[in-house]
Amino acid sequence: MSDDTVAPSRSAAETRPSDAPARSLPQRLRGAALAAVVMVVLLALPFYVDAFWLRIGLFAMAAAVGALGLTILFGAAGQLSLGHAFFVAVGTYGYAFLSGDDHGEVKGLGLPPLAAAVLATLLAGACGLLFSPIAGRLRGIYLGIASLGLVFLGHHLLLNLRPVTGGYDGRNVEPFSLGGFTFSDASDLLLFRVPFGAVESLWYLFLGVTVVATLVARNVLRGRPGRAFRLMRDSEVGAAAMGVRVGRTKAAAFVLSSMYAGVGGVLTALAFQRAVPDYFDLHLSIDFLAMIILGGLGSTSGALVGATFVIALPIVLSRYADALPLVVGPGQDGLEASIAAQFVYGALVVVVMLTQPGGLRAMVTAVRDRRRPAAAPRTSTPTPVPARRTP
Repeated sequence: MSDDTVAPSRSAAETRPSDAPARSLPQRLRGAALAAVVMVVLLALPFYVDAFWLRIGLFAMAAAVGALGLTILFGAAGQLSLGHAFFVAVGTYGYAFLSGDDHGEVKGLGLPPLAAAVLATLLAGACGLLFSPIAGRLRGIYLGIASLGLVFLGHHLLLNLRPVTGGYDGRNVEPFSLGGFTFSDASDLLLFRVPFGAVESLWYLFLGVTVVATLVARNVLRGRPGRAFRLMRDSEVGAAAMGVRVGRTKAAAFVLSSMYAGVGGVLTALAFQRAVPDYFDLHLSIDFLAMIILGGLGSTSGALVGATFVIALPIVLSRYADALPLVVGPGQDGLEASIAAQFVYGALVVVVMLTQPGGLRAMVTAVRDRRRPAAAPRTSTPTPVPARRTP
């Protein structure tokens, strides 16, 4: 994204947005210390946590990267998209086709996994660029309905392009390899007496990609592009008056969001090790919207928390279905864990929108402000006014 999205006027480039107040030095130090502690904990998890929880983390990080793209598009730029699942599918099947080999009717190009991942991301961005002229002319619910057609079109293509997608049965995904190391269970790597198979090694790969994606998204939202997005979200007429090229800015937001979805799709392929068309339906797009609404629109940390909650809840409920009331496992008579999870975070979305539209981020900020002692009122010495002489 180039810097000519916003004209070089000082008022547009230098004004700090109201939703990103300046933080004091102690607050920044506390934030950096908390981030360092969280990172240390995440780096140590593969040595102490069961593979089941690590696999949930892989699914959550793959979804979080896609949610970051929708945070930029909808949370910052105000462009509603219900077609996010389509771009995730492009990244998933793009990687599977580019890195896979020929297996019967299913074809593949056999490219190196790293090159396949990069090309799949660019392919998702190219699809977003092709849709950007429509996105540049629409906004709000009209753009959401137009992007909804991408999901149905994509699902039809996934079912019928058998040489590329494998049809209804899907296709296998080649394991990722980098520098001669393959991220699979065939690896004989042993660290501190802990065997590092596919889940343990992919954990660090996913963690690195998620951290980089989060930092890039945060810098975009805090820089000139982010200010242009927010100006356009608040008022397109006002943004144009401030020097924002609205059409180009909409296209840039859609392309960037599509590339994030493509990266999330590549991670989804590596986490599942198989691509199935039924996963990339309208329900997945609704899940992405739930992630960013629960976490807080326009918040990168909120997207991470929301993605973790939405992805982990049905899996955890399914695992402990026998110990929970009113919830049954898959295939049993009663309320399945996946349906129960939809009820839970659907109700939470309604509660959040009614009570705290800013999501979990705003809730945490409100609790922190309440616990903070009130500052003593400042007493200022009145300036003496000289007495007026009477004639």
